[in-house]
Amino acid sequence: MDSILKIRAIIFDFDGVILESMDIKTRAFAFLFKDYPNHLQEILKLHRFHGGMSRFEKFDRIYRDILKEPLSQDQKVKLGKDFSDYVYQEILKCPFVEGAFEFLEKYSEKLPLFIVSGTPDDEIKSIIKERNLGKYFKEVLGSPLKKKALNFKILKEYNLNPKDVVFVGDSIDDYDGAKGAGIRFIGRIKEGNPFEGLNIESKIYNLFELEKIINKRKLL
Repeated sequence: MDSILKIRAIIFDFDGVILESMDIKTRAFAFLFKDYPNHLQEILKLHRFHGGMSRFEKFDRIYRDILKEPLSQDQKVKLGKDFSDYVYQEILKCPFVEGAFEFLEKYSEKLPLFIVSGTPDDEIKSIIKERNLGKYFKEVLGSPLKKKALNFKILKEYNLNPKDVVFVGDSIDDYDGAKGAGIRFIGRIKEGNPFEGLNIESKIYNLFELEKIINKRKLL
């Protein structure tokens, strides 16, 4: 990351970047598709690889590409409700990614922070409210709009130059959404490296490392 390009705003994915909640959602997919044991590993692989994708788009892909079965709108709505019922209370009590709470406490007073999540908009807003995190973010946005569109919305509404904005995400969908909007990207890695072979600016394992990058490169 070029040190002359200062940061004027940071956009975060939520699951796997602010909260260690990706495993909860993996268990939810395993529960929803437990009646398809021969396809379960492929389903979970799709879910993990596309961590930033809307659950409803994942349902479409699972039925179309893996199960090769039709998926009615009623089925999709029920899957979405069952998924929310499974994960919601668990996410309200799951731990922060290491350094995330400390970063929000310190840097929300220094520059605007945003959430762009693949979680449905009403659900992510409810989670933010229940966990008392709203005070840290200028705006919290979720699906059905894709991340590229949500990033463009933030750039336009807050009059931000994409070169002055960093997106911190943990999936290829986060990367695509950031790059599609011309935004700089830092990848959070927990297990494996979904960004292998991609030209990303930095990789971090926790948000203490994000602060180190900011300080070392004098990005504020």
